[in-house]
Amino acid sequence: MSVRLRPDESQESLLKRFRQEVNKSGILSAVRRKRWFISKSEQRRRQRKKAIRKAKRRLRRMQERMR
Repeated sequence: MSVRLRPDESQESLLKRFRQEVNKSGILSAVRRKRWFISKSEQRRRQRKKAIRKAKRRLRRMQERMR
């Protein structure tokens, strides 16, 4: 990832653009996710748990709209 300094651009704005590019690309989140090894079964368990939480949240929101 590289960001070139534009004419009359401050170091702060250059750094801000770099951070935005890194956030858009998702590099940082991928590195954080891969920091530790997670087995396939653990990944599936986490995904299932996340899906259950998401479904419960969706159900709660629908029930609130019905009231």
